[in-house]
Amino acid sequence: MNKLKKTLAVSKIILNVLVLVFLTSCASPPPRIATIPEPLEEIKTGDSIAKESGSIWSERNSSMFADRKAKNIGDIVTVLISEQASASKQASTKTDRTTSMSASIPNFFGLENDKIWNGHNPVDLSNLVKADFKNGFDGNGTTTRKEDLTASLTTQVVGKYPNGQLKIRGGKEVMVNNEVQIIYLTGIVRPVDITAANTVSSNKILNARITYTGKGAVSDKQEPGWMMRTLDNIWPF
Repeated sequence: MNKLKKTLAVSKIILNVLVLVFLTSCASPPPRIATIPEPLEEIKTGDSIAKESGSIWSERNSSMFADRKAKNIGDIVTVLISEQASASKQASTKTDRTTSMSASIPNFFGLENDKIWNGHNPVDLSNLVKADFKNGFDGNGTTTRKEDLTASLTTQVVGKYPNGQLKIRGGKEVMVNNEVQIIYLTGIVRPVDITAANTVSSNKILNARITYTGKGAVSDKQEPGWMMRTLDNIWPF
């Protein structure tokens, strides 16, 4: 008897461990944090031109009068991020259905006049079957979202298309009190959109991908615990 009790106790422990592992695996994984891209290690340059002695202007520069704007792979350009977005949506649904049904059987093999009733049939055959059905649904939903992001980020030209457009990429990581804030950006810009100060607005970037996230104690507290996430995933109601 004692051996059986020990076996049952061990079985319960194993079952609880398996259930805990299953619930943990059902929990949603934390969001992936974008990593900061490394600068280009090898930058292809043209043939080296020796600087002429006594010359004020060097041919290493693109032009004596041109602005120093990014235009080649490896050049640096500053992105002025200013993104604002807001959305609001409201929906309402209401349905109602009512169904009524009735049936009578005045004649049923003559049993309605059988002598067993003694002329007093306790059943009203004209109203033998009657049913009413009613179904209703009323639902309302409202969602509001607003986002505002302002920052500046220095990026690097990592590619150049045949039409002259530039692919840029860059990131920045700031740590304050063990709280890490990460901002990452990639996209395509036109050289004509780059100002004389070598800056470009984020609203002029094609296929812009801007990620602003963080990790640390403060960021962890903004998310529900793993058990709450697990219950949200498996709770059917």
